[in-house]
Amino acid sequence: MSRFWKGFTAAVFAAVMTASVASPARADHGWTPPANLVTPLNQVWQHVESTYGNLYGFRNYGWDQLFVNKGYLNFCVRWDSPQPVTAQQRDAVHAQLARQYKKWMDAMAGHNHFPYASVPIKVVGWAVRDRNQLKWNDNSVDIYVNDIRENAPQCAEGCGRFFNRNGTYPRCPGGVARHYDQSLWLTAGFGGGAGGDWGQRVGSEYFMNNLNSSDVHIFLHEVGHTFGLDDFYDWTPSGVGGFIMKAGSSTVITEFDRWMLRDWWRHLKNRYGY
Repeated sequence: MSRFWKGFTAAVFAAVMTASVASPARADHGWTPPANLVTPLNQVWQHVESTYGNLYGFRNYGWDQLFVNKGYLNFCVRWDSPQPVTAQQRDAVHAQLARQYKKWMDAMAGHNHFPYASVPIKVVGWAVRDRNQLKWNDNSVDIYVNDIRENAPQCAEGCGRFFNRNGTYPRCPGGVARHYDQSLWLTAGFGGGAGGDWGQRVGSEYFMNNLNSSDVHIFLHEVGHTFGLDDFYDWTPSGVGGFIMKAGSSTVITEFDRWMLRDWWRHLKNRYGY
């Protein structure tokens, strides 16, 4: 389960990080975790501060994307598979993507001045090698054909948030409305997952076989990375057991995961005026 912050893509992304530095969060009276989670949460944040490069200067966490958009996120699907996709499957991918994101965003609704009660998720594009793989003719999403990056179909860079950090999209034919903040990268035969500010990558078979599952746990883990959450390969915070960000120890988002997400908001919310 790779993440951008210290994962295999770190060197690429580091080149485009901004140099501005935000101050750590102010004293926060809205921070009220259960008593048994105070110590492990403190341990996690201390670990984050000591191991993340440019923690407070980086400006493309999922949080940043959400606030630039004023409360929504757009996706483009990188269909890195030779299999065809029907219109029904296309819509089911969108619906499952939205359901899984909601599990994380529900943890924030009404918490500590977080301003969004819900976060709409929209799929605005699909990228494929061959247009004939997509078995629909409507124009509900933009379609990108045989634009290859990282040996996989790529959604137009001119429309991607990762490539346009200033929030404007002058090279995107549809402009801001058709931009994408993250990619859902579905790769045939891919085991495990990867996640970061660019989006999430999981196996295409895995995701398509779980279109009706309650918890797509590998994908949920990778979304956690998009919002900054760490991996726990070589240590476990005191007094907690399995949780989704500790790969292989939980298939659902736990209370500890939710409080780790809220801790990121606590430390970054001042950059958005909260």
